[in-house]
Amino acid sequence: MKLNIISGLVERPIKVSIYGIEGIGKSTIGSQFPNPIIIDTENGTGRINCNRVKCTSWNELLEIVREVVKNPSVCKTLVIDTFDKAETYCVEYICEKNHKANIESFPYGSGYNILQSEMELLFRLLNQVIESGNHVVLIAHAKAKKFELPEETGSYDRYETKLTRQVAPLFKEWCDILLFCNYKTYVVTTDNNTKKAQGGKRVMYTTHHACWDAKNRFNLPDELELSFKPIAHLFINDSKTQESHETSVITRESDVVTKLKEMINESGVTVGDVEQIVIERGKYEQGSRIKDYSDEFITRWVMPNWKKIVETINKNKTEKGEN
Repeated sequence: MKLNIISGLVERPIKVSIYGIEGIGKSTIGSQFPNPIIIDTENGTGRINCNRVKCTSWNELLEIVREVVKNPSVCKTLVIDTFDKAETYCVEYICEKNHKANIESFPYGSGYNILQSEMELLFRLLNQVIESGNHVVLIAHAKAKKFELPEETGSYDRYETKLTRQVAPLFKEWCDILLFCNYKTYVVTTDNNTKKAQGGKRVMYTTHHACWDAKNRFNLPDELELSFKPIAHLFINDSKTQESHETSVITRESDVVTKLKEMINESGVTVGDVEQIVIERGKYEQGSRIKDYSDEFITRWVMPNWKKIVETINKNKTEKGEN
């Protein structure tokens, strides 16, 4: 047999898995990859300016992925948001097909074996998307779980995906980059010498830690700011394409910021007032500005709480005798 030896680097699209706590901005990152189409399984992208396809069942999800394989020019990145909801659809499909009330109703845990086989089918289809020339991004929620080492005393919280133990390894092993997203917390000493947790900086972790799983094959720093910008160079080689993409992201974000500034002007408070409240609530770290806020944070936290924010600002000013 003659070996077909291939030398050097092999360029191909990148497989990305992202997981993190709820509301931190995972969907926003997914929308910032090159020319994405988001398979929206949770109806959670309504506040994001993006191309999306709504999905409500397992068969529908598979058909959407197959369509992208047939017509790869419809996007440059296929995003599934969220993958744990996709797993739920798969469980529903399996139970309905086999006339079972739930996945636990299968004898000897065989339902989970069927689930793993079905999810492996999806991963094979996603590999076909990669082969067709498109990147793939999978987004999932995280959960904290008590973890104990047999040789150690005590326990600690460890973050895992909200996936079954059969599917979670597939999610983590399949990808080239596994990112864990969380708020970075700092412990500060107050004026009365007590310790207080403070934070709000959103970060992405790229390497394994005792408290989370993460990895990358591109020698990325252990910690990155939570946005597409720090990893954009891996996905966009053409400088003109990159400039165009970054401009579209900035425009999309500035629309939301512009709306927030209009609300600030109408309410009679200042930008600095709002920034201070956000810092005091631990949503962003000291020194952060409105331009640093993600559109998802503005639409999911600032705007829904706007009335309370304004009331708090005015109350603080009254107490300080500024009004």
